[in-house]
Order: sequence, then C-alpha cells, then structure tokens
Amino acid sequence: MNTLKYIIPFLFPILIILFGLITYKVLELEPNFYTILINIGLAYILSPKYKIAQKQDGEEEQMKWLFYKKVVIRKI
Repeated sequence: MNTLKYIIPFLFPILIILFGLITYKVLELEPNFYTILINIGLAYILSPKYKIAQKQDGEEEQMKWLFYKKVVIRKI
C-alpha cells in the first residue's frame, strides 16, 4: 500500500482524463456539460475509497475499490 499511497491522489484526475479521451476520441462525442458529468461520475465511482476504522488495537486505514473484493488495510 505504500507504493499506492503516492499514486492515489493523482488517480482521480488521471481517470477523468482517460474517460474524456475515450469519450471524445473513440466515441467522437462533442464536449458538453453532460459528457463532462459522465466522465467525472465514472472516475469517482472507479476511484478507491478510504475509511478510517476504529479497532481494539488502534486506528487503521482501509482502502476499498469497486470491483476488488478484498479490503486493503494499513495500521495508522
């Protein structure tokens, strides 16, 4: 998780750009308000979610992806 920690802040903007390229270049749609909302929505859904859980041993940070069933846990 330490290697992912440096990439995670840049993942959401990278996903927005990636979906924008797919939408505008491959599907040849024009950029407008609705396509931008779709790009941002898809990037938000597919980006990882963080949650801080309180355990008996102390706090731990949990990272969860949409299609990844296992939760990545890191002690704080």
